[in-house]
Amino acid sequence: MPVPPDVPETGSPARPSPAPGALAVALQVAADTGYGIWALQGIGLALGIYRSGRGESLVPLLIGLVLVSAGLVVASLRRAGPPDWYGWRPGRNARPTREALTALATYLPMLAVAGLTRGDNDFWATRLAGALLMMACLGHLLYSTHRLPGRVPGPAPVAALPVGRVMAALFGGGLWLWLCVAADSNVPVGPALPEHQSWLLVLMIMALLLGLIEGMRWHTLRPGGADDARAPARLPKGRFIAAVLSHALPCVALLLADRWQASGLLAAIAAVSNLVGRGWEQWLYRRECARSAEPCPG
Repeated sequence: MPVPPDVPETGSPARPSPAPGALAVALQVAADTGYGIWALQGIGLALGIYRSGRGESLVPLLIGLVLVSAGLVVASLRRAGPPDWYGWRPGRNARPTREALTALATYLPMLAVAGLTRGDNDFWATRLAGALLMMACLGHLLYSTHRLPGRVPGPAPVAALPVGRVMAALFGGGLWLWLCVAADSNVPVGPALPEHQSWLLVLMIMALLLGLIEGMRWHTLRPGGADDARAPARLPKGRFIAAVLSHALPCVALLLADRWQASGLLAAIAAVSNLVGRGWEQWLYRRECARSAEPCPG
């Protein structure tokens, strides 16, 4: 049986993997955001608090489908350059990896939700499909963390547990769901409605917690070890700009929407900015992991 690429052979020293390509990281971040959209939509359907309407359900599902399937489409190209899809290249490898199977499994409840939405989401089968969609997406995000591009073999530090990946996916997915609500022509342009203010507050709290988790992850890459307080911080160029795009700018947009104007344009800026900034930050982090030979679980 061949040894997976992220596991060293028995008795051989762990070697740092090369820095991941920008395309591989961008596709992974886009897929995580798509899973975040589906997971939040599944939570809302399971709890019976999601907006009624067939279009309100199908549009987020379609956005998530595009983001999730981009990596699968690229991996299916008959070329040597495109990255694989969780260790599997359709049409080349005989069997998909276990991580690819968990990713494929998320399509089943997604299709069930798409087929069951009929304007009223109180039907028990719709709520059950939403719960299955949520569990499938969160389970895949947690299970497939060790298959992310650019991971370096080794024990995962506490500061980089998969909870950070799940929270980042939910935050990015929440911004895209906010875009679907803000772009609705039936919602008046102006300050956020009272029923939307709690959602915006939750997103800002998630951004704050995510910023703390990201700071802890970068702290583990300090020269001389994380326990050496005298070691100077070493942040790559672009780290600050990536943090502004992924966290600061979306938070400013959330504050503006809450107090002054909740518009589709503002929500689109926040969602796209987070996607670009998150991809840039993840590429910088994994590149630093490869350079310093530190564990890099994602």
